[in-house]
Amino acid sequence: MSHEPQSESQVAKQDYSVDRRGFLKILASTAGAVAVGSSVEEAAAFSWDAFLQKHFYEMSKDELHDMVERLEKNYREKYGRDDITVATTGAIPGVRYAYALNLSKCIGCRECVDACVKENNQHRGSDERGDRMEYIRVLEMEEGSLDMEKGNHHYDHVVPAEGKFYMPVQCQHCDNAPCTKVCPVEATWQEPDGIVVVDYNWCIGCRYCEAACPYYARRFNFTSPQIPSDEINPSTHYLGNRPREQGVMEKCTFCIHRVRQGLNPACLEVCPTGSRKFGNILDPDSDVRYIIENKRVFILKESLGTIPSFYYFFD
Repeated sequence: MSHEPQSESQVAKQDYSVDRRGFLKILASTAGAVAVGSSVEEAAAFSWDAFLQKHFYEMSKDELHDMVERLEKNYREKYGRDDITVATTGAIPGVRYAYALNLSKCIGCRECVDACVKENNQHRGSDERGDRMEYIRVLEMEEGSLDMEKGNHHYDHVVPAEGKFYMPVQCQHCDNAPCTKVCPVEATWQEPDGIVVVDYNWCIGCRYCEAACPYYARRFNFTSPQIPSDEINPSTHYLGNRPREQGVMEKCTFCIHRVRQGLNPACLEVCPTGSRKFGNILDPDSDVRYIIENKRVFILKESLGTIPSFYYFFD
């Protein structure tokens, strides 16, 4: 199929939103990307500012400001919302986040899953559950078993079911995270407050992190995420719930946009049984510190040495 060359006025009307990852994809698709096939439109929309953008933790304040302005402009135009903001709030000194979940209380209602999807601008898909992006899997387990590989997260019946218990699993925010070690472009890393993050602009979609994670906590965007404009959460963070693109990895970030503002993760807020606890493990008066020191606590796949910041316990 041939394409007519675009005039300067046509190019000027393009949305200059293709980032460095998108441009690398264009280059990989054909040696003559700027002149061949469908790459013409993508190349015309290419932004040198986005391509030359430094790694997030290498940017100066001015560079961060310019990057945020560019992203906010693109998101507002794409979704028709003037209230979308992108924060770059850094880690709070003296804070190391940890999560604790009481398996004695969890009833498998999956309210946490629904809240997470809405709060973090996850792909809605074509139906209410099976086709949408979900960071949290709630496993239905046989009483007496702690083998998560035998858990079922596709159950469809009234809960809690007799003879079962429920174990939600999400990113464990490991201190020795396998996912961060295998990323070839350093698009994922652990922040000083313990949150493992992803820079969607740097992610090349190789999915090495997905293969390395023993908790099945990483998600890949096979298609361009669908989020109705009236369902967008406009309060976003660069390393968290800002809208993503097709071909990148994403995952739970402990609701980084919330916790760095002194709020709790959305999944904790909606839990009807109080099963979830979150806080600063360095604070001796925090709930999570008390739980770790006084409850029967265990971590998933401890033998792997991942050192998670996510703890499970029983009353």
